[in-house]
Amino acid sequence: MLALDDPSWAELKHAYGPASDIPGLLRTLTASPEPTQSSEEEPWFSIWSALCHQGDVYTASYAAVPHIVEIALRISGPIDFSFLQLPSAVEIARNSGRGPALPADLAEAYSSAIASLPILVSRHRHESWDRSMRLSAEAAIAVARGDIAAAEAMLDPDDA
Repeated sequence: MLALDDPSWAELKHAYGPASDIPGLLRTLTASPEPTQSSEEEPWFSIWSALCHQGDVYTASYAAVPHIVEIALRISGPIDFSFLQLPSAVEIARNSGRGPALPADLAEAYSSAIASLPILVSRHRHESWDRSMRLSAEAAIAVARGDIAAAEAMLDPDDA
């Protein structure tokens, strides 16, 4: 996993250019991982905007996913549904050609994080889930199993 203090974040790209701001957003997320009341709340708003902008993903998206999953795996209380939804959306976009190829130096950590999504779902299964969390959990399991079409349907159930 790419360390948050690694200078190569500045070489990675997100929707708005160099991804040197992503480590700070991930640190903020670590400090405030609880569920949000609105999709406009920080740091999720900026994370989504930069890493999965209108369904497109970037090299920084692949570097951030392992951190997002790791943060959620360490949390013992309720988590925001974006901890499951964002990694799922990134993997859907990657498989749909809506992002660059997965760089070799990020592949192992990224693939491991995607494979860990069912563990993350299991760790938080006893929490009270709203519809967004339930659908995000189902999408995360589908993504981890390689069922991209099912995951996409879970994240956009009104189009199914």
